[in-house]
Amino acid sequence: AKLLDEKRLDRQHYIEHAIAMLETALEADNIQADIAGRAKHIYSIWRKMQRKGIGFSQVYDIRAVRVLVPDTKSCYAALGVVHGLWRNIPNEFDDYIANPKENGYRSLHTAVIGPDGKVLEIQIRTRSMHEEAEFGVCSHWMYKGADKSAKSSNSYDEKIAWLRQVLDWHEESGSSSDVAEQFTHTQDRVYVFTPDGHVVNLQNGATPLDFAYHIHTEVGNCCRGAKVNGRIVPLTYTLKTGERVEILTGKDSEPRRDWLQSNLGYLKTSRARTKVQHWFRLQAKEDNIVAGRALLDKEFKRLALNSIDYKYLADQMHCASVEDMYASVGAGEISTFQLIKAAHSLAGREEPNSQSALRLRAPSTKSNDGSQIRISGVGNLMTYFARCCKPLPGEAIAGYITVGRGVSVHLQDCNKLLQLQSVEPQRIITVDWADAQIETYPVDIELEAYDRQGLLRDITQQLATEKVNVISMNTVTDTANHMATMKIRLEIRDLATLSDLFNRLNGLPNVVAVRRIRES
Repeated sequence: AKLLDEKRLDRQHYIEHAIAMLETALEADNIQADIAGRAKHIYSIWRKMQRKGIGFSQVYDIRAVRVLVPDTKSCYAALGVVHGLWRNIPNEFDDYIANPKENGYRSLHTAVIGPDGKVLEIQIRTRSMHEEAEFGVCSHWMYKGADKSAKSSNSYDEKIAWLRQVLDWHEESGSSSDVAEQFTHTQDRVYVFTPDGHVVNLQNGATPLDFAYHIHTEVGNCCRGAKVNGRIVPLTYTLKTGERVEILTGKDSEPRRDWLQSNLGYLKTSRARTKVQHWFRLQAKEDNIVAGRALLDKEFKRLALNSIDYKYLADQMHCASVEDMYASVGAGEISTFQLIKAAHSLAGREEPNSQSALRLRAPSTKSNDGSQIRISGVGNLMTYFARCCKPLPGEAIAGYITVGRGVSVHLQDCNKLLQLQSVEPQRIITVDWADAQIETYPVDIELEAYDRQGLLRDITQQLATEKVNVISMNTVTDTANHMATMKIRLEIRDLATLSDLFNRLNGLPNVVAVRRIRES
């Protein structure tokens, strides 16, 4: 305030006097212009000094005048008039018309020694440049500090720059096949193209179905398939930046209830899920009851749950009646996944002695110091910690089957273990720390599929991905109709895990059906 040495009102009067002088000079050169000015607020002056790390004497826009002219030629003509009227300050002229800023801002900036020897900043631009600066993507709201967070500001600048590059590149090439490779730094959002070339901003992990509902609710409701870069993909496909997405629709297509099963991966955005739930909510309650009953019967039959107390399930789901539970399932308000988790506790309660509900605890023994070690793939064996490396709980370990002394437990990078592994690799077994007892169920399943090359590999790979232990597997192929039937015994933690596994196996090519089988 002391350095300003004048009131803001006095500075405003100074601006009005400078504008009058400049208007007279421009009229004399037949340059049509609209001139406006402002006196910078004292807080804005201090903030600029803090932001740029400069002293008061280096703030040249304490008093500023803006000149709007019809065209670019007039900008430079007006600049000549300004410099003829007042002496300019060296190194304080910026030509943002010839060299626009990164955000697209264009203008001429100069600082001069104005009336009474005081510094005055002059901005000269066309009216179209002014509109773009005020209302376009280069709007000075960011410059004015509307976004207080430097991190948010940087993120915004990066995304604007990214989008500008995408649009420029797309306009030149007319294709979007390589965008993902060129712009991979945007991790929190996914930018994909519509068939017309428009950019759509989606949540990371979004699917074609999320894309369809983002475009329009009716597009999502009528969706029957999707193409990505001209290739048919499943609706659970995870979209990547730069891909071109086309939604296939049908007049008679409707949302499916399994879209709402979160474990199936059809919808990743809450916006799309809400729209699907709303569609089912609008259907008649009777239709929802029929659909919900059919959905549950199909799922429980597949899991071989033949004696489920539906009233118990309705109570667990806080439904007034079984029909209300059916209606909620049909409307998508309750997922079959939730009901299967509730049915699991009921099945375990009703069948404690049956083979299907028998709880198997992973074999475990105690070492000399009382720590529990779980041995994978073998029965109970005596274990002890090797003295060469003395592993501690939580460290990566492995076991070596000794002769007559059980299993010695080493660190995985123990030199002695590595030597033993090179000589007798068949004696090395997998062990890990038993922080908690794991309860599993032995479950027999039957899988039917059209036989093809790589079928067995794909199935075992899926089981490995889901971290399901396979106890036994038997495959029979009928060469007459090219059908393969697999009977697999698995160790499953609960029915919800089994249901999720069935859905993923059903998604494999050529798989016709997967179901649980029980001994009669």
